[in-house]
Amino acid sequence: MMIAILFILFGLTDPTLRAEMQADGTIRAFLQGTERPLSVASYRLEDAFGVKVPVAIALPNGSSDILLVPEKSIDRRRNFRLHIEDLHLSTWVSHDGWFRTLSSAKELGANISADSTTTIFRLFAPRAEAVKVYLYRNHDDKEAHQRIDMSVDQNGVWEAFVDQNLKGVWYDFTVHGAVEPGDHFYESTGKHVSDPYARVQYDSWGRSRVWSKTTPASPLKEGIPKPNDIIAYEVHVVDFTDLLPVADSLKGRIPAMAMPGLRNSYGYPIGFDHLVDLGINVVHLLPMQEFLHYPDSTWKRTFGNDPRMQELGIHEENYQWGYRTTHAFAIESKYRSKGTAPGTEREEFRNLVQAFHDKDIAVIVDLVFNHTGENMEKQMHFFNFNGIDKLYYYRTKDLEHNGVFGNETKSEDRPMVQRWIIDQCLMLIKEFGVDGFRIDLGGLTDRQTLLALREAVGPDIIIYGEPWISSNDPNYNANPDWSWYKSNAPIMYFQDDTRNAFKGPVSDPKDKNTDRGYAGGDEGQRERVMLGLTNAWPEESKPSKAINYLDIHDNWTLADQFATNDFDGRFGVDEAEYKIAASLLFTSLGPIVLHGGSEFMRSKGLAGKQSYTKDLEGITLYFHGAGDTYNLRTPNHFVWETIGKPNTADAGSRYAEMLAYWKGMIALRKSTSGAVFKTDDPARDHYRFYLPEERGVLGYRIADQYHVFVNTTSGSHNIDPRWVSDLSVDGVAQLYDPKEARFKPVSEVGHIPAKTTLIYRLK
Repeated sequence: MMIAILFILFGLTDPTLRAEMQADGTIRAFLQGTERPLSVASYRLEDAFGVKVPVAIALPNGSSDILLVPEKSIDRRRNFRLHIEDLHLSTWVSHDGWFRTLSSAKELGANISADSTTTIFRLFAPRAEAVKVYLYRNHDDKEAHQRIDMSVDQNGVWEAFVDQNLKGVWYDFTVHGAVEPGDHFYESTGKHVSDPYARVQYDSWGRSRVWSKTTPASPLKEGIPKPNDIIAYEVHVVDFTDLLPVADSLKGRIPAMAMPGLRNSYGYPIGFDHLVDLGINVVHLLPMQEFLHYPDSTWKRTFGNDPRMQELGIHEENYQWGYRTTHAFAIESKYRSKGTAPGTEREEFRNLVQAFHDKDIAVIVDLVFNHTGENMEKQMHFFNFNGIDKLYYYRTKDLEHNGVFGNETKSEDRPMVQRWIIDQCLMLIKEFGVDGFRIDLGGLTDRQTLLALREAVGPDIIIYGEPWISSNDPNYNANPDWSWYKSNAPIMYFQDDTRNAFKGPVSDPKDKNTDRGYAGGDEGQRERVMLGLTNAWPEESKPSKAINYLDIHDNWTLADQFATNDFDGRFGVDEAEYKIAASLLFTSLGPIVLHGGSEFMRSKGLAGKQSYTKDLEGITLYFHGAGDTYNLRTPNHFVWETIGKPNTADAGSRYAEMLAYWKGMIALRKSTSGAVFKTDDPARDHYRFYLPEERGVLGYRIADQYHVFVNTTSGSHNIDPRWVSDLSVDGVAQLYDPKEARFKPVSEVGHIPAKTTLIYRLK
């Protein structure tokens, strides 16, 4: 107890021990917070079952590390534990010293040779003692018709060559190794594993299929939008297409998203034409890679007759947004047209990219490589990485997974995980024509890997993502070469500070006066709004470093946050405040992203506000309500019939008028003079601010092009005449009308009505 107190008083840390297996089978130990013993007798090495392994040599290197050489050569693939008995320290020996030296440029997965005569299977499994590949004629065959023993090279890549074009053949692997704590090779589990590089996968649970490379969509005629030109629109395939007037076989499927010519009953363009008409230049798709769904039969057996699950549209299958990737090189199999063969989804996705390219809209996809679907809901599945080598592919502690989502992929000290991340991005570019990526929880992928990704894909590809969260691994967090946040971000990142200033935080709003940001009446946010408008937060070196937004998929929707009553936007929205939030976003510097459906006040109110759990045959499932609707289908629907819907007493939201407002703001931003929002090198006075004593009022003059006045209060405001003296020519000023997307002449310029944004064009 006294020792612990002294450590705290004098700022010392508790002694720690870390050990690494080297490529030659020696062990390097690292000690911190204590004097390092030099005697061989101080160190006790044991195998995974506690059998002592004598140490012959202990050689110091740096001031805190020591090299331990066993008396006899040991198998570097096995697990060992190191003890320093005098210090009461012990640790499992990681394989990092060996793993960080392993790298290969060989093409992984199942690939058909250029002359179409040979199929090559490759799997990276450095600690395996044997790997076998099994070939099947059908995805559900009980027995393989051929089994092939694979050979291994010096870098841990197992490979087999078959003198046939095996396109369409199904396959999987067994990975063999020692039965030890922390390992899950075939001898321990009896499980076959699928290919983490598979191009076609029979959902997460099934087998992989040999497939040829896809021919990509032709590129955008005008090139990929530059960062500051980005007006991105985030959308999920199922949410967007479920209520489109298309055949049942296409609802929730890729082709429905690319279908032109659709209209709702009021004659408004919906679906694909809606996005084209809206004017966005980037469509941002939620995850498209194969992800975990629980089997339909199990799901329907449990929830088929549950009234609440029926209301939420999730009684027959496990709906998901996709943030649980299991096969990063395969397109989600549930997204292909019903009744079509596995593999069709690749061409359908390629055609979707082409459809958007033909309308000058770039396509980016949401990537989730910070964790995988093998350990969701505290379940241990063996789709691929867990059974190939958990200790290589994931961050672990005491040989077990270490991560708040069940696991964390280990990109640092793992060249072949770093390559897996880069390879999936290059595949999406080269085989589909994708224009960029949004990276989920980017802070969990090390900075060096993201820098390498940026270099590998080239300067034009769009990359942005979330700068949060911290890893569960303290060694990762403590290393500035790996861990990163906004100030040293290797990619463009979501600027939550701007979001919070403009419209308030995303979680659990309770008070309309304090939880809806400046737009909703929180006058204390005015200075922070100024930083958001100029994208000039202290950690930002230039406006394009961060992307501004109001809401996104796992937030409360803007409609619910600005709901007239009870934070449920289905029954009315405070539209004046809603428009102020939009105007702040659209008149800010730098790139922006829109949450799909915000332009016509899409609500998720049906989800409710309470979190709860459901039991799926012993598996606890979590449902989080309107704040995070990742597994609730009906609340996420794009209700296309709301656009143009007549106003009624119980639903007074003017959906068509709001849509026109957002379209007009997009048009302003894309106009020739809208270039003032896109500079990456603004002059010191690019924005000049009008700051009256009434803190709910803000004015800003932008590069002698526009003058914007915002009044968030419930009363009108008379502008200081000095700030409007140059707006008029012969007594007439030009005021922007977003609903008509044009400037209109007005004679009164010195008055801002309550809860209004006015945008003037300077003479």
